Amino acid sequence: MADNSTLVSETGRSLLADSSVLDSKIIETSKENVFRATILDVEAEEMPQIETRVALVQEAGKRDELLKALEEIKTPYIKTDTIEELGDSDSPEFETIFVVPDFQAPIFSNLCKADCRVIGPPVVLHCAQRGEPLPFSSRPLYCASMLNLVLCFTGFRKKDELVKLVTLVHHMGGIIRRDFSSKVTHLVANSTHGDKFRIAVSLGIPIVKAEWIYKAWEKRNEIDFCAADDDFRNQFKVPPFQDCMLSFLGFSDDEKANMEEMTEMQGGHYLPVGDERCTHLVVEESTVKDLPFEPLKKLYVVKQEWFWGSIQMDARAGESMYLFEKSESPDFKKSVSLLSLNTPNSNRKRRRLKETLAQLTRETDVSPFPPRKRPSAEHSLSIGSLLDISNTPESSTANGETPQSCARPSKNSTPLPLKQSARWQVAKELYQTESNYVDILTTIIQLFQVPLEKEGQLGGPILAQEEIKTIFGSIPDILDVHTKIKEDLEDLMINWTESKSIGDIILKYSKDLLKTYPPFVNFFEMSKETITRCEKQKPRFHAFLKINQAKPECGRQSLAELLIRPVQRLPSVALLLNDIKKHTAEENPDKITLERAIESLKEVMTHINEDKRKTEAQRQFFDVVYEVDGCPANLLSSHRSLVQRLETVALGDDICDRGEQVTLFLFNDCLEIARKRHKVIGVFKSPHGHTRPPASLKHVVLMPLSQIKKVLDIRETEDCQKAFALVVRPPTELNNKLLSFQMTTEDPRKEDWLKMLCRHVANTICKADAENLIYVVDPDSVEVNTKDMDSTLSRASRAIKKTSKKVTRAFSFSKTPKRALHRALMSHSATEGRSPSSSNQSYIGSRLTSTSSLAGVPSPSLVSLPSIFERRSHTLSRSTTHLI
Repeated sequence: MADNSTLVSETGRSLLADSSVLDSKIIETSKENVFRATILDVEAEEMPQIETRVALVQEAGKRDELLKALEEIKTPYIKTDTIEELGDSDSPEFETIFVVPDFQAPIFSNLCKADCRVIGPPVVLHCAQRGEPLPFSSRPLYCASMLNLVLCFTGFRKKDELVKLVTLVHHMGGIIRRDFSSKVTHLVANSTHGDKFRIAVSLGIPIVKAEWIYKAWEKRNEIDFCAADDDFRNQFKVPPFQDCMLSFLGFSDDEKANMEEMTEMQGGHYLPVGDERCTHLVVEESTVKDLPFEPLKKLYVVKQEWFWGSIQMDARAGESMYLFEKSESPDFKKSVSLLSLNTPNSNRKRRRLKETLAQLTRETDVSPFPPRKRPSAEHSLSIGSLLDISNTPESSTANGETPQSCARPSKNSTPLPLKQSARWQVAKELYQTESNYVDILTTIIQLFQVPLEKEGQLGGPILAQEEIKTIFGSIPDILDVHTKIKEDLEDLMINWTESKSIGDIILKYSKDLLKTYPPFVNFFEMSKETITRCEKQKPRFHAFLKINQAKPECGRQSLAELLIRPVQRLPSVALLLNDIKKHTAEENPDKITLERAIESLKEVMTHINEDKRKTEAQRQFFDVVYEVDGCPANLLSSHRSLVQRLETVALGDDICDRGEQVTLFLFNDCLEIARKRHKVIGVFKSPHGHTRPPASLKHVVLMPLSQIKKVLDIRETEDCQKAFALVVRPPTELNNKLLSFQMTTEDPRKEDWLKMLCRHVANTICKADAENLIYVVDPDSVEVNTKDMDSTLSRASRAIKKTSKKVTRAFSFSKTPKRALHRALMSHSATEGRSPSSSNQSYIGSRLTSTSSLAGVPSPSLVSLPSIFERRSHTLSRSTTHLI
């Protein structure tokens, strides 16, 4: 079989010539022959057809899969070791196709010199798999992994290396173009300079290294392999900063460290400012007004947008569009980003935008752009309660709500009388903030969502569709509603009279607000988490955010800071409506309408809060499923909700070993008991690539609350603190079990926890007297104490006990669990008529001394509850004669 060494064809044709020229000549020749044959067939006799046969050379004739494949495509074949054995190879009756398994063997060179058709075994298997005839190829064809691919090369100086690469491409079915054109599917680049590279970047053509061809040749025997597969090809793409040495000027230490890290991730290197080896100096144009040194001619001095734009496009952007100029230079204002959304009329639009902003500035004192927040500000944002509108800052006056992404001259541009009523002033503020809010939503959609959803992005999609939907949610629907509200308010302000109703506008769209806001507000935290995760994991998305954040439309705010605005908007509107109501006369009909409008907004916010609580409860529910390994599938139910989580330590050794850390998950109708895992499993990955922490708990038992018969509140003593127990009776057991635990956290308090547990038990069994389920007992009555739980001896005994269990299992032939033996013994004693108490005591006495005795503490995995409550009945707060 052929090895991985490269091959050079020995035919007389030049391999560097454009292969498409040769292919076209073959097609034209065949067409001429067909035409001539058609004319001759009019009077001549029918010429005999040439039969195609396959010659399996040497080892190829011994492969059964090749013989079977040729039979499937109904192609005759012969086996031969040398060409000389095939005496009629030049016979006009046959067209022989040679199948050679090794394109480095001497027989391959001889066949090429004889201008024979040569193919590799993968071609035969490929055609048989698809039911196609063997292809006609004027060159040796080993496999079809590059079939229909058109390649162009750039940056290669060594002719021998280029000849090897071209030969391999031809052997895999690819086509070579000398000049770059729209038909080229891949550019193989050895340098990031040159016109071919620039054109490929602009057209979005994949740019790969030469290693892509070599690695594809190594996979030549894989029938289903395709070199154009994205996952395979992306391993060999040319990084944006290949052959680049970058320096950074004017950035903070954190920003500089981040950009240096991104440089190395994208195939480049960074140097200190002033190093002569530097090829690019990236400048923060907002802080640097002049360079501290005279740059060399070969040095590109570019703005930071070039850096982030290259990462976003996944290819090195052209430097000419991002050159740094002094702020005094008029050319500085004429630089246009390749990634911006501006049209060729952007200068005229910018001029109109400035005029509009200046007009709004004269009409109102509201700042068109909010102040820049600290980078940590987005982490301190929280939704809070939307009903608490008194604590909500009015963004229109405190923060401003204006990136004017789509600002246009207002209809209300005619001069109004200088003196207006207070009601008009507040109404105007409502309209202005609504207009600013609509502009913010438009900015989010046009500057962020639309480019991310655009098809045919350079370098492929930046985010998956699921991630885009999670981030933006119902923002387009919210924009539609508020655009209508803004238009109605604008008409009201133009035709203003004191009798005009503002409340009717809000009431008109209250149902739309109720429909559009809850889906966004409830999943806002998930939206922020998705932004943070994608920004860390996807450099192109990080670069995309950096580019847009620097644009004036965003007011230098991040996407997360802009997305908080819908959460804040409804409370702000409610505050403004309250102010309008204060300045509305009692006899004005709008007074009552405003009250109704405010109530409708409160109903919307109440609904949002209720949905938010339900959503958070569902998220907590699924967190339990992911955290507990082996969690039963029937735990998931639409009517079930998580009530409380409690961290405890087991005081008995029935369901868990004494001293094990146990977590209790109280649901409204069941109790999930899980212990801490001794070995942590791998990280969970969802189908969308999301990662979750490994499961830290192991499922023990899922207990319906109806199985809990009594809840024991164990009195606090010096030897027993924060302990409680549950008297349970599983349906498969004859007797009650005592499960005892010690709380390890201060919150919730033991009293509150027990009351909460009893309330849900009572609800499950349809009883109103929940308090009657609680019994107060002394520790001695249930043989429970917590004095030694944190001692060294106790920890050592638990370790010895676990070791002894492993040794016992290792040398056991029956592998019968202790609990199975226990149940068998209990059932046997019941059939003999003995009491469970006596059988239990005899069983315990027959056991070997357990490791818990090392600590001097009895380990009551099973306790005879009737005798305990008979002996200690005076310690109970009520009669216990009928506990069992």
